Amino acid sequence: MHLKQRQLKELAKNIGFNAIGVVPVALLSDEVAALKRWVAAGKNADMEYMARNMEVRENPERLVEGARSMIVTLTNYYSSQRQPVDVPQLAMYAWGEDYHIIVKKRLSILLERLQQEDKAMRGRCFVDSAPVLEHSWAQRAGLGWQGKNTLLIHKGLGSYCFIGIIVSTAEFDCYDTPSATSYCGNCTRCVEACPTGALTAGEVDARRCISYQTIENKGEYPEELKRLAGGRIFGCDACQSVCPWNLKLTEHQVPEFQPSPEKMQLTATDWRMMDESRFQMIFKNTALKRTGLSRIFTNL
Repeated sequence: MHLKQRQLKELAKNIGFNAIGVVPVALLSDEVAALKRWVAAGKNADMEYMARNMEVRENPERLVEGARSMIVTLTNYYSSQRQPVDVPQLAMYAWGEDYHIIVKKRLSILLERLQQEDKAMRGRCFVDSAPVLEHSWAQRAGLGWQGKNTLLIHKGLGSYCFIGIIVSTAEFDCYDTPSATSYCGNCTRCVEACPTGALTAGEVDARRCISYQTIENKGEYPEELKRLAGGRIFGCDACQSVCPWNLKLTEHQVPEFQPSPEKMQLTATDWRMMDESRFQMIFKNTALKRTGLSRIFTNL
């Protein structure tokens, strides 16, 4: 049985996804080879998980036996709101509830509705939760290109998007065409805007990346990089904020991504006086719970 691509896209739109594409399962041999070179150069810092499960990253059938299609979704999270410039800064993606939970719920609804059409279909939903090369699949699904900031850029949605993936045994009547062109041109604004020089065109060195240092790093935060971070205590949007493709974006329509005024206006003093109880109250169900209050103290 072949499901209809048109029906898939209508279902996704009704659920709230901003863009969707579907492509046949294939081996990502070139992409994995590039990832291995990046890891071999030490640019993954101490993110050892990036060096594992290369065979799974290359072949999605290792996640779902008999997989035939990769369904790729984009969810806009762009907000025109801004934190006051004199308070510790949080990356925009962390302003609302944890996107892993919100996007995965939507993916599960989409999968269930597809299974109503094809009872034999099997699938699994992933939102940064497995060794899946999301950017590569999104590009293959025609949803954009990998920018010089290493993020996926969609012509209409820019780079402020969450990628969700369903690895499925379903087959579709037609598939999307890969995005073969980069529309970054000669622009290098993202590279020039990176406060720590972590970016080269199309590659990031996690060892100098503010997002890595403030979220992933379990060790010492080098003082030089902390100074260059300029008040960013959880993630960094520097490369996204200057991208021309992000200058005229539409506000997201996801209530769960709306930040509370209290969260946006926390001063450095507020943070230093915060105890675990208040942290849990303000940041429950958010991405900051992953890092924890003690790491935030280090980042201040």
